[in-house]
Amino acid sequence: MNDGVNGVALAVFIFFFLLVTAMGFMAARWRKAENEHSLDEWGLGGRSFGTWVTWFLLGGDLYTAYTFVAVPAAIYAAGAAGFFAVPYTILVYPLIFTFLPRLWSVSHKHGYVTTSDFVRGRFGSKGLSLAVAVTGILATMPYIALQLVGIQAVLDVMGVGGGEDTNWFVKDLPLLIAFGVLAAYTYSSGLRAPALIAFVKDTLIYIVIAVAIIYIPIKLGGFDEIFASANDKFTEAGAGGLVPAGTSQWTYATLALGSALALFMYPHSITATLSSRSREVIRRNTTILPLYSLMLGLLALLGFMAIAAGVKVSNGQLAIPQLFENMFPDWFAGVAFAAIGIGALVPAAIMSIAAANLFTRNIYKDFIKPDATPAQETKVSKLVSLLVKVGALAFVLTMDKTVAINFQLLGGIWILQTFPALVGGLFTRWFHRWALIGGWAVGMVYGTAAAYGVASPTQKHFGGSSKEIPGIGEIGYIGLTAFVLNVLVTVVLTFVFRAVKAPEGIDETKPQDYTADAGDPGVQVELPPATAGSAH
Repeated sequence: MNDGVNGVALAVFIFFFLLVTAMGFMAARWRKAENEHSLDEWGLGGRSFGTWVTWFLLGGDLYTAYTFVAVPAAIYAAGAAGFFAVPYTILVYPLIFTFLPRLWSVSHKHGYVTTSDFVRGRFGSKGLSLAVAVTGILATMPYIALQLVGIQAVLDVMGVGGGEDTNWFVKDLPLLIAFGVLAAYTYSSGLRAPALIAFVKDTLIYIVIAVAIIYIPIKLGGFDEIFASANDKFTEAGAGGLVPAGTSQWTYATLALGSALALFMYPHSITATLSSRSREVIRRNTTILPLYSLMLGLLALLGFMAIAAGVKVSNGQLAIPQLFENMFPDWFAGVAFAAIGIGALVPAAIMSIAAANLFTRNIYKDFIKPDATPAQETKVSKLVSLLVKVGALAFVLTMDKTVAINFQLLGGIWILQTFPALVGGLFTRWFHRWALIGGWAVGMVYGTAAAYGVASPTQKHFGGSSKEIPGIGEIGYIGLTAFVLNVLVTVVLTFVFRAVKAPEGIDETKPQDYTADAGDPGVQVELPPATAGSAH
């Protein structure tokens, strides 16, 4: 790594950062509503985004700085096992094609802003709604922290902030500035800010990957040389070459499947989805979003390129920024760093908005101030979005970076436990609300306890997300094992509660609500802000 500051790269990075900052504040006036004091406006962009805006927003939301840095870093460290992210993003789109349009329809018909709103309306249970909301907030916090880790990795490689001996405030000042700007434009513009910035972010990422996939192999002697170098490294390390040993096949398959099931349980994924203006926009997006999976596959190859280029870093998260620094001219390295930096700002903004919406609608309004007006809801949500980002920043500044990554893996285990209530509820009312709470609790306790027992070379607990599957003996993804336990407990308890005729709760939805589209009776093309939050 360079000891000094890369001035040219830093100048290009600052240019793009200032550009998206200006766009973030300007977004408040983009498609501005007459009354912006509602969660539909601030937190969902007026539910007015079309196919392209939604595509860029979802892409900016799901393919984050963490993806850009961590997927190739996993391949740099572990070989082809790191490619699990590619099949899981392929699996996820047919899956969401079946349930996201239904969620959009019922949410638009009833004014639901969060998944917990739907769960409460479907099962008539504030307790189940609270469980889903708390899980969503818990799972999102370390995810936001990882976006800040991505920015920090780029700043480290550019030589900004000084070395380890530098005063902590000076060392972290660039990150604090980036955080302050992110917090300010998210507060003022809501979801419109990341929606507008996502255009710049995705364009930069596509350009960087297209150049990297052509330019770097030419400099390294072609893909034959790249794969040979990577194969030699893993053979010497005793890993048996590029392809992982047969013993890790269960781990790979369960991690890919579990991650696919979990991805659209995250609050930020649903927030981006509900911001679209019609059911058809969702269906179109599930057919064109796989273009990002192609990008992800190419991106993953950068891990092998870093090996062939002789990149040596103590922290694997720095491998790809360091590869860019070594291989690209300074000015284009700046473009690549900007792509990663902006790739952190977009999802961090959406995640903080999503977590704030959950707190406001499903904790503040349900349990603290039931008569809150739409304007009061919006004010609380804005403040909570700031607090969530402050919490993530504190996490990054005070904890080891590997801990942040492991807590994000734990977040994936947790969020998967909301699947039966959300997706199950979209198709059937058979599950009993108390059974769903019981299944969720078992999944959460087992998943957390199992992850706590996993050690790694750097820490005794929460050292990974894979463990032996009970009854099978193979090593698999803890989240999927916890999910299976969750479903089994939910089914058994449903039979029990139905047998004793436990109260069901009131379902405020109707079968036709799940297929309603914009323009149908009771489903306006764009919800007027004045009515936001009134339908429950």
